[in-house]
Amino acid sequence: MNPTVKKWSPAAIVLVLTVGGYSYWSGQRGNGLGEGFISGNGRIEATEVDVATKLPGRVQAILVDEGDFVKAGQPLARMDISSLQAQRDEAVARQAQARYGVDTARAQIALRESDVRAAEAQAAARAAELDAAQRRLARSTTLEKEGASSSQELDDDRARVRGQQAALDAAKAQVAAAQAAVAAAKAQATGAVSSVDAAVATVARIDSELHDAQLVAPRDGRVQFLVAQPGEVLGAGGKVLNLVDLSDVYMTFFLPETVAGRVALGSEVRIVLDAAPQYVIPAQVSFVASTAQFTPKTVETASERQKLMFRVKARIDRALLARHLEQVKTGLPGVAWVRLDARQPWPADLANVMKP
Repeated sequence: MNPTVKKWSPAAIVLVLTVGGYSYWSGQRGNGLGEGFISGNGRIEATEVDVATKLPGRVQAILVDEGDFVKAGQPLARMDISSLQAQRDEAVARQAQARYGVDTARAQIALRESDVRAAEAQAAARAAELDAAQRRLARSTTLEKEGASSSQELDDDRARVRGQQAALDAAKAQVAAAQAAVAAAKAQATGAVSSVDAAVATVARIDSELHDAQLVAPRDGRVQFLVAQPGEVLGAGGKVLNLVDLSDVYMTFFLPETVAGRVALGSEVRIVLDAAPQYVIPAQVSFVASTAQFTPKTVETASERQKLMFRVKARIDRALLARHLEQVKTGLPGVAWVRLDARQPWPADLANVMKP
């Protein structure tokens, strides 16, 4: 037997459709706050910092655990410094050797300068002897003409003059050689001073590397996870741990191109997290992308991904974050409500926000 089919009158069908349509319209209307507001789905994010080693080496110790809150400048990990310490000892020894070289070079300058003075005195003596020989030759020439002196004596005086001239030239050459030796000694002293400067710079570089061997927190934050463990050998730039700055927290969401132009920096935002819908978190727009993009699949529905969207960031007040630091979590999904018209009052369910 066929089941009995209940007949519906046309008037009843119209009534059901009218009631259902009104319910659907009311539900849809209840999801929005009017033309002065727009919402976007997003997740809570925070600034993350990878703490890495500057130089290759072995991790000696990790000084913090996952979940620890740390302050800027607090030591987080130490690298093995035995090799660096040996290099520093060698550099210090070279520095002392270079300083000794400077003292030796300066002593050589003083010695060469005394040689110059001795050579100049010798040249002066030879010049005096040459002058005396030239005067004697002049007298001999006069006497030879008068017949009071022999030609042999005149020839001897001429030879004596030539000998004294040669001796003077040799003395002058010794002066020049001594002056060249002074210049060479000064050049060696300059090189020795440069060696000292290089040795000092080497020690300073190694000291800097020793300082970098202790990894410190670049800012206040919380250790999110450890990447390396004590005893592991890392290359230059090897990550040791990840730090998240919970005082710099924001939500990233997307708005359609039709309203993104009305969103200004500093616009008020209300964030409601899925995990805690009873709390309304105040925030401000801190970034609006200058170019549009297709919305990622993880954020919007397929139909909305067909539209061009603008990425927006809403930053939460630091004072509020500091007060609830233990409760701040990243990755939580939620909804960000943006007030496009500052004259529009916030609805009652979004007006009562958390206070810093």
